[in-house]
Amino acid sequence: MGSEGGGTVAEASTRRNRGLAARLLSADRPAWSLQARSLVASAIFLAAFLSASFFALDRAFYESSVSQVQARLKTYALAFYAGSELNVRGRLILPDSLPDARFSRPGSGLYAGIVGRDYYWESPSSMGRELPFELRLESGAERFVGPVPTNVGGVYVYSQGVSWIDRNGDAQNFTFHIAEHEEELDRQLEVFRRTLGAWLLVIGAALLLLQLAVLRWSLTPLRKVERDLAAVERGAADHLPGHYPRELTGLTETLNDFIDSERERRERYRRTLGDLAHSLKTPLAVMRGEIESGGHDPAATFRTIDGQIRRMEDIVQHQLARASAAGHQPFASAVAIQPSAEAIVGSLEKLHADRNVLCEFDIDPQARFFGEVGDLMELMGNLLENAFKWASHRVLLTARRLGPPNARRPGLELIVEDDGPGIPDDQVDRLLQRGVRGDERVAGHGIGLSIVEDLVRAHRGRLSVDRSAELGGARFTVRFDAH
Repeated sequence: MGSEGGGTVAEASTRRNRGLAARLLSADRPAWSLQARSLVASAIFLAAFLSASFFALDRAFYESSVSQVQARLKTYALAFYAGSELNVRGRLILPDSLPDARFSRPGSGLYAGIVGRDYYWESPSSMGRELPFELRLESGAERFVGPVPTNVGGVYVYSQGVSWIDRNGDAQNFTFHIAEHEEELDRQLEVFRRTLGAWLLVIGAALLLLQLAVLRWSLTPLRKVERDLAAVERGAADHLPGHYPRELTGLTETLNDFIDSERERRERYRRTLGDLAHSLKTPLAVMRGEIESGGHDPAATFRTIDGQIRRMEDIVQHQLARASAAGHQPFASAVAIQPSAEAIVGSLEKLHADRNVLCEFDIDPQARFFGEVGDLMELMGNLLENAFKWASHRVLLTARRLGPPNARRPGLELIVEDDGPGIPDDQVDRLLQRGVRGDERVAGHGIGLSIVEDLVRAHRGRLSVDRSAELGGARFTVRFDAH
């Protein structure tokens, strides 16, 4: 049992290894290029089309050739009929010269035969051939068959019944048979098929070359995009330059958008690290001074150091919150405003219940924020928290959809208003001034607004502050344009 079990395990292991090797081999196999795929598909389609064309044309030529054989044999039959007559004895007299010299040459491939009630005649060319000339037709009837197998091969046979009135007034019926060997038709078909096949091959090769030229010309913009991307990777260019066909415009704009987003994110990280380093200098200097001074009150020293450590923790958390913002993303999902707003306002109304502050909504159902839910919560949370902090009793949140109906990414306008004292006009510019840190801003509007401004900037929006015409307090407006 043990050896059998061991063998089973070994076989299973071998199968797994083979499967892994097959997957690795398939993974290493390079994917076909678009040009190769198109050429192979075109070649398959063209081969099928040319084969069908060859069959259809060959069939049409064959039927046309058979019709020509029938017409030609009928012409010979009429020539025999026109040159023949009945003598006074009621016997059929044939013309002195036959309609075609081949009727007189044995084995020529063109045969004639006449059958009557007491009459049977075959052309000299029929000597030694067993031909189907026994059929007798009524006057005016005709028949064409073929190829009929004989001892010398297949033949096409045209038969026509005719009638003469003898001197006694009796009708003498005869059937004229004209036969032609299939070799003549086969020779014509062979020449036609060889010529047709050669021309179709030439046409197919020309079409494939034309398809290759069209593909190379059509794929030139894609190769240009590839070269431009390589230039961006090497640092030789900042964006994908130049003009591209309309079908590639959306792709190139999205790639440029993605490149800008990555650069903005790196710049935001760099700026955040610089702000963090600058913000930590002051508490570190205080702690170093406290330690170097060797204060006589250890408790006071401890409280100072503890306070600075807490301040550093707040600074670190604040800067991490700024750095963790996802920012503008080319492929961000659309986030509805209403659910996030209700969650934030529900918590703030409970927190400020003792002041009886309530928030009203004016939210467009079609309004959407393109980004992470966390960024939206952070953005609206700081704006609403600031409004609740300064409001007397009312806060108004407005969300509108911006841009045309067919915009690839609709815009958004968020407005937060309160009925508080507002922000003095002479402080608005300083409040929105870039480079001013949170602890240097207008009192009460520092850290939260700093985060809001970073989020708005990260999502390529605009933040403006003025006085609310409806409520009389501050009005913060955030706009994200449509794309």
